[in-house]
Amino acid sequence: MTQHSRDTPQFYLTAPSPCPYLKGQEERKVFTHLVGDRAGELNDLLTHGGFRRSQSIAYRPACETCRACISVRVVAADFRPSRNMRRVAERNGDLIGEMRTPAPTSEQYSVFRAYLDARHRDGGMADMTVLDYAMMIEDSHVETRVIEYRRRGPDSAINGRGSGELMAVALSDVLSDGLSMVYSFFEPGEAERSLGTFMILEHIARARQMGLPYVYLGYWVAGSRKMDYKGRFLPQERLMPSGWTRVES
Repeated sequence: MTQHSRDTPQFYLTAPSPCPYLKGQEERKVFTHLVGDRAGELNDLLTHGGFRRSQSIAYRPACETCRACISVRVVAADFRPSRNMRRVAERNGDLIGEMRTPAPTSEQYSVFRAYLDARHRDGGMADMTVLDYAMMIEDSHVETRVIEYRRRGPDSAINGRGSGELMAVALSDVLSDGLSMVYSFFEPGEAERSLGTFMILEHIARARQMGLPYVYLGYWVAGSRKMDYKGRFLPQERLMPSGWTRVES
C-alpha cells in the first residue's frame, strides 16, 4: 500500500451546504490538514493561494457555480485611512493591543460568548463551549498570536500594556509577508467604538512596525453585508484568476 509522507498535503472536498453569505447559494470547500514540521511553510503557501486557516485546517471555497468569495490583503505601507476610520482610531485611543502567545483565558471566553450571543446567535459557532474555544486558540501548528485590547492603565506609558477591562481579541497568524487575521471578536456593548474596524487598523499599523507588507483579511464578498466592509481598506490586493491584483478604489 502506498504510504504518504506526513509533510505531503492531501486535499479533500466537502459536500454542498447552504452558503452563509449569499442567499440561495450553496458552498463547497477544499481543505487540507496543517500538521508536521512544514505546517508554517504550507500555511504561507496556501494563504498566498487564497486559503484560510481554522485550527489545524486550511480551506478555500470550491463552489461549482459561484466565485463571489475573493481573498483580499491590505497593502500596509500604502494604506491611508478614511475620515471615518480616523475617527474610529480616535475613539479607541484609550486602548492598547498586546500581542501574546495563544493561551485561552476565561476572560477571553466571556467576551467571546457575549459576542456570539449578540452578533451570531444563529451562526455555526453559536454552540461553542469553553473547550471548543480553547481548541480554536491552541490548535495551531503555525506561528499564531493572540492580541488582547484593553483600556490603558496607570503603568501603560512604562510597560506598553493595558491593564483595564478586556474589550476585544484577535487571533492572528504571523506569515512571512504579513499578518493574517484568523478570527476576532469584541465586547458587544461597545458598538459605538467600531472595534472590528479598529482591530484591522491596529493590525495594519502593527504590520508596518514588524516590516510586513500585508494584512490578510480573508474573503471579501460583494453583495454580502457580513463581508462587504473589507473592501473599504484601500489600497488592497484581491486574488483574481490572473493573480493578486491591486485595487485603489
